[in-house]
Amino acid sequence: MKLAQQRPGGRPTREGAANLTRQILDDARAAFAKKGVANASMEEIAASQAISKHTLYRRHLNKQALLEAVVERDLTRFRVALAQAAKQHDEPLLALHAVAFRYFLFGTDRDYSAFYLSVTAEAVLSASLRERLAIWSSTALEPMVGTIIAAQASGAIVPGDASEICGVLVDLLEGANNRIRLGLCDAPDDAECRRVFDSRWTIFQTAMTPKSN
Repeated sequence: MKLAQQRPGGRPTREGAANLTRQILDDARAAFAKKGVANASMEEIAASQAISKHTLYRRHLNKQALLEAVVERDLTRFRVALAQAAKQHDEPLLALHAVAFRYFLFGTDRDYSAFYLSVTAEAVLSASLRERLAIWSSTALEPMVGTIIAAQASGAIVPGDASEICGVLVDLLEGANNRIRLGLCDAPDDAECRRVFDSRWTIFQTAMTPKSN
């Protein structure tokens, strides 16, 4: 395992510190996904990087802070990916289609899903984690909600609460994600992924297209 590059005197370089941060978050994410947030320990995460507990606690005050850091990094990546997908098309409905497909592809990634399904499972029994999960979910879906609002303004989607409509789309996509994730093969077939997504998108579009269109 790579250790942070050191300056003379033992202090890591900026690049080394950034690499160590990335490695810590990667290992924390893997530990949370495999054991759950409650059962993963700061000690084993520190040991996986061959660093002291003191070094880890200096960067992250406690396990909750470490979890927040892992999720914050994922949220940034997720929102950027959805926002970039939306920019692929000027026509709002096509932009929403692209955003929905990008969301779907995130959900078919087993490593990505394992972490969030683990957090969701623990949130069932933890009010504080449920509250954080709701905030994270709302933040993550802001680009999709914005695209729905744009599609409504163009007349392509029925009027109504954009967050509720986003919830309908997400529910359809999560059902599709489950079918792909629980498939027997390790690498989902691209054609099958597209077929499953398209079937859900057709249901969504049929339900949400204004009757006059």
